[in-house]
Amino acid sequence: MIKDKNIVLIGMPGCGKTTIGKLLAEKLDMDFCDLDEYIEKREEKSIPEIFEEGEDTFRKIEASVVKELSQNSDMIISTGGGVVKNPENIENLKTNGIILFINRPIENIVSDIDIYTRPLLQNGKEKIYKLYEERYLLYKKYCDEEMINDEDLQIVVDKIIRLL
Repeated sequence: MIKDKNIVLIGMPGCGKTTIGKLLAEKLDMDFCDLDEYIEKREEKSIPEIFEEGEDTFRKIEASVVKELSQNSDMIISTGGGVVKNPENIENLKTNGIILFINRPIENIVSDIDIYTRPLLQNGKEKIYKLYEERYLLYKKYCDEEMINDEDLQIVVDKIIRLL
C-alpha cells in the first residue's frame, strides 16, 4: 500500500468515483473527500449554481481546491470528471498522490446516470458521449493506474487495493 500518499480518482461523471472512493476510504481507514461536495461547502452554493456563473468560474474554484487538497496525505480524493481539463490540476494532484482512472464502460454510464444533477449534461445524455470523446485520452494520459468498473463494486474495490 502506498503510504503517506493520496489516492486520487479520476473518470467520467457516473463512473463510480464517489461510491468507490467511500468504500476504499472505509476499507483502508483513510479520509475521503469528494471534490464537488467540498466546493459546494466552501462556496456555499451548489455546483449547478456555480455553473450558472460560467464553467470558467467553476474551473477556477476547482483549481484552487485541488491545490489546497493536494497538500494533504492519506486521503482518497474523488474528483469531478473535468478536473483533467487543466494540466495544472494534474500536476498538483500528482505531487502527493497516485492517480487512478476509474474506467466504466460508457454504455453503463449512459444507462443509469442522472443528468438532472449534472450541469454539463443538462442538454441530454448525448452530451456524455461528447465529454467521453474530449476526456478519455486525458484520463489515460494522466493516470498512474487504471481500473475497469464493470462488476460488483466490492470486487472493484478489492482489485484496487491489490493493485495499489
